[in-house]
Amino acid sequence: GEDWTATEERGRLVYQDEAGLLDLPAPKLYGRHQFENAGLAIAALRAIARFKIAPAAFEAGLVKADWPARLHRLSAGRLVELAPAGSELWLDGGHNPDGGRAIAAALADLEERVSRPLVLIVGMLASKDCAGFLGNFTGLARRLIAVPVPGADKGLSAEAVADAARSIGLSATCRDNLSEALEAARKLDLDPPPRILITGSLYLAGEVLRENGTPPQ
Repeated sequence: GEDWTATEERGRLVYQDEAGLLDLPAPKLYGRHQFENAGLAIAALRAIARFKIAPAAFEAGLVKADWPARLHRLSAGRLVELAPAGSELWLDGGHNPDGGRAIAAALADLEERVSRPLVLIVGMLASKDCAGFLGNFTGLARRLIAVPVPGADKGLSAEAVADAARSIGLSATCRDNLSEALEAARKLDLDPPPRILITGSLYLAGEVLRENGTPPQ
């Protein structure tokens, strides 16, 4: 908003600084915050005088960028098969209040486009602000299913995550692992089928990708 601007206009990224304007495709990465992130990356590259980057290179970077476990929709794999039929399964390793705010805003945009009940599967480390993170989802999530973070010595217990959720008005229950959490989501028998987000920890996100059989390449 001072030295540069990056805005979404008609589904495209319009970037402007003192060197001129770029009309670019939307970032491949989902979420309105990715327009600002992309703008920051462009501003940094254009501020380095010895870099002479053509607009076509910025376009290629935007449409090819891949960031596993950041509003990452899982379309196939073992965990996808365990999810309720017809549901959506998303993954994000966000674990702090600011990250939660960005995730919740993106999910609210999805809700406006295609309405589905939102179910959260959450595991977090004890060093994180659990209630601060989860507070972004009040009024948005229908149910929270808490799980431990596998192999994390400093992980919060599922009970502690569920208690934090209940303290801010979220309906929460506990399960011992991801498979049981997805089974619990199936038993909710929601109509339409839910949008499920697994979130709260990058350690948990790594375990999700491993169990799903879709680790980053």
